[in-house]
Amino acid sequence: MNRENKCKTFEKGYYKTHACKDTFTCKVCGRLCTPQNAGSDHRNHCPNCLSSLHVDIEPGDRASDCGGIMEPVAVWVRRGGEWAIIHRCKRCGTLSSNRVAADDNPMKLMSIAMKPLCEPPFPLDRIEEMTALMGGDGRLR
Repeated sequence: MNRENKCKTFEKGYYKTHACKDTFTCKVCGRLCTPQNAGSDHRNHCPNCLSSLHVDIEPGDRASDCGGIMEPVAVWVRRGGEWAIIHRCKRCGTLSSNRVAADDNPMKLMSIAMKPLCEPPFPLDRIEEMTALMGGDGRLR
């Protein structure tokens, strides 16, 4: 059974209370994704490219008609230190948060986490000048 037809097979809210044991093929990278090794029975994104599909309005409800690709755009740390991925739908722009799975690609997670530091909203070659304008001496120690 594929992900797109789940809402037609089960009643509304089924996946809120039942584990999703189905495999799916990632629409972005083509990898076969299974719930095994995820550390959870609820596999909701590709462990390779971290992409997902926009199938839920609320987690597990399968009520979204969008079906767009949810691209990973950021990570954040939940209370207790658990990481989560912020996904943005390429079709409608909806943002959602998903727990990081045990078998997620660590290099992809780190590259998403480091992106704001690697691409700041100001030119790095002017950081000394900006520091001096803020009252510092402008020297990097």
